[in-house]
Amino acid sequence: MPHNALTIPAMVARAAEVYSDRSAVEDGETRLDFATLHARARDACKAFLGAGLTQGDRFAIWAPNIWEWIVAALGGQYAGGTLVPVNTRFKGGEGGYVLEKSGARFLFTVEGFLDTDYVAMLRGARGDSSPEGPVAGLPHLDRIVVLRGTTPPGTRSWDDFREEGAGITDAAVDAAMESVDPGDLSDILFTSGTTGSPKGVMTGHEQNLRAYRSWSEVVGLWEGDRYLIVNPFFHAFGYKAGWLSAIMRGATVIPHQVFDVPQVLARVPEDEVSVLPGPPALYQAILAHPDLDTFDLSSLRLAVTGAATIPVELIERMRDRLGFETIITGYGLTESCGIVTMCRFDDDPETIARSSGRAIPDVEVRIVTAGGVEVPPGEPGEVVVRGYNVMQGYLDDAEATAETIDSAAWLHTGDIGVMDENGYIRITDRKKDMFIMGGFNCYPAEIENLMLANEDLVQVAVIGVPDERMGEVGHAFVVARPDVTLTEDEIVAWCRDNMANFKVPRKVTLVDALPLNATGKVQKFVLREMAADRT
Repeated sequence: MPHNALTIPAMVARAAEVYSDRSAVEDGETRLDFATLHARARDACKAFLGAGLTQGDRFAIWAPNIWEWIVAALGGQYAGGTLVPVNTRFKGGEGGYVLEKSGARFLFTVEGFLDTDYVAMLRGARGDSSPEGPVAGLPHLDRIVVLRGTTPPGTRSWDDFREEGAGITDAAVDAAMESVDPGDLSDILFTSGTTGSPKGVMTGHEQNLRAYRSWSEVVGLWEGDRYLIVNPFFHAFGYKAGWLSAIMRGATVIPHQVFDVPQVLARVPEDEVSVLPGPPALYQAILAHPDLDTFDLSSLRLAVTGAATIPVELIERMRDRLGFETIITGYGLTESCGIVTMCRFDDDPETIARSSGRAIPDVEVRIVTAGGVEVPPGEPGEVVVRGYNVMQGYLDDAEATAETIDSAAWLHTGDIGVMDENGYIRITDRKKDMFIMGGFNCYPAEIENLMLANEDLVQVAVIGVPDERMGEVGHAFVVARPDVTLTEDEIVAWCRDNMANFKVPRKVTLVDALPLNATGKVQKFVLREMAADRT
């Protein structure tokens, strides 16, 4: 375990020495041991340097879980760049916003994933290529590189991009890697805010490595583990708790692009999977599969979950039916490198199901009143966090940063929780109105803003409502223009064409007016009552 590595380039280089010919990544026909992974990342670094990336430049990856994602990410970070992951479910406008806000100079994507043409979507939202760049409306963007699939005009293939490093020496790569400072930004992950504008969360190399050394130690990720990563690489769960932690610990990364129960069940014995983290909905779907007993799941050892309240019986069934020896739950947010609290391997099923664990080492967690006073155990209040894992701030948004991190360095999560006498917390209310659909955070204000791009809609209010399969789904209450005729199905269809699938409200109610209070704010508790009456 490379404990002394304080940057991601140094950590991977050290892992290449320690684990050398052990299997690092297995993706279809591609097999990379740790030494080869490091060598591929160095080649990618040469390409970045040859293409003109300089220290601190941003590069974005808009692609599913594939081995090229990891190599491109590491190559850019070796060169001193900052990774900007883009949600594969985003449409052109959403992806364009992230690229514009981050000022990304490079975009790595794919063609044909789930019949999606990301380049066409992006250009449809931001304009075609021009002499100034591959997308007219994104002047910062110098190159679009297609990792897999055909290369549209104005883009280049991954192999063509690699050739840009032909004139770069090994000494130049060494110098670039050594110039990366532990406090430099390793990534900017965009998280939607309740204001409706996605914000870029800035975190550095050392704080992420430190957080996931703790994470991987607490969960018991071992050298030689075989880790099927179903969680998307664009999310901290698939990136930081995924392939980054696996490389750190000498485990094998097995990328999986789309969660499909029969495929996952088939891969467990085929790939001898021992580690399978995911949201509770993943395990519920597996347990509900009618042919579950026909699959050999004896290799499974470790499960890590969270994101929602979990029935105790689910934990017990994961142990009894799926054979997991260790099941860990936790709590985190993007602004905390993705991790704050965790249960421990020897906690009982009730504790694992009913709580999100206690603080990871060297991190403080308190439950406080609106005035910042710590409350006694068992009393509800806001969860606040202080420690090395707290973000460096929101990208180009000092005001939002100051609202979130107070003068005493406490990160105000906006989540309401209760802490017991042993420091274990239980989250009781969502971050303001946020709801979680199938493990994805959904922010009503953002969805409302996206829906109001439809000129036929006058007002929109979205709430989360319970759903047996997904946990929660969106329910939109809509006021349409008086001169148009719209159906609820048409509104849902428009949403599917214009936003990521997990944001699309599954239910729509057309109303003449939204319930407002004296200051003109929508009374969402009234909408929840209306939604309950419809069920």
